[in-house]
Amino acid sequence: MAKQTTPEGRKPLAYLNEPFLNSPDARAIRLLAEYLEPLSVFRREKIRDTVVFFGSARLRDEGPLAQYYNDARTLARMITEWAVQFVDNGTHRFVVCSGGGPGIMEAANRGAADAGGKTVGLNIGLPFEQLPNPYISPGLSFEFHYFFMRKLWFAYLAKALIVFPGGFGTLDEMMEVLTLTQTQKLAKKIAIVLYGSTYWKEVINFDALVRHGTVSPDDLNLFQYADDPDTAFRLLQTHLMTYMQPETPETPAISKSRHPLDPTGAAG
Repeated sequence: MAKQTTPEGRKPLAYLNEPFLNSPDARAIRLLAEYLEPLSVFRREKIRDTVVFFGSARLRDEGPLAQYYNDARTLARMITEWAVQFVDNGTHRFVVCSGGGPGIMEAANRGAADAGGKTVGLNIGLPFEQLPNPYISPGLSFEFHYFFMRKLWFAYLAKALIVFPGGFGTLDEMMEVLTLTQTQKLAKKIAIVLYGSTYWKEVINFDALVRHGTVSPDDLNLFQYADDPDTAFRLLQTHLMTYMQPETPETPAISKSRHPLDPTGAAG
């Protein structure tokens, strides 16, 4: 345990007081740190926007579901090779980003590394499965304690999302982005591609949600399906080229709040 006094007998400065920083009273500071540290790194590394991969940590490059791993790796390589043309003055566009762990996350980072590009891993401390994979670019591997701060960074820079088969975590992350998109809380257009139509149509009966009136028929246009890397790449490429912005602010807007006194959502 860190000493609570300096050699001179003084109390340490509050921001150097480890017992305080690790206490419940300092939770807000820890939350803020998990926002500001990645922001600082992304600015330094000139990461302008990302293409996010979600999917199971349990899918490996061998076994009955190995094709999903291999397809994720291939798609990430294709995106990274294509995105090279948009590097401008050291600023990187459409950088592949994953949850930083094994399985589909590893495949995405590995594919981007195959192409020689930068690639981001947003890791989180869990009791099992979640250790950083070795394919994340040096300096772009992050470790989060708070799930919601990790989710914020998935959405913050994302211009596209590709969702491979996965379990509770993947479903949670996917529904978060679908909800933000449905409710127009993202101040940008984001492509959402569900990879593996047979899997997703069995696991989630979206048509039943429409039939029961819990979502609008138009909500099914928020995402598209793909079953091979070429199709997924074409869908992503078309969207990214259509909504590519010539300039974006240094700190991109993540959400819009439509307050009655601010119907444009300009307040952010």
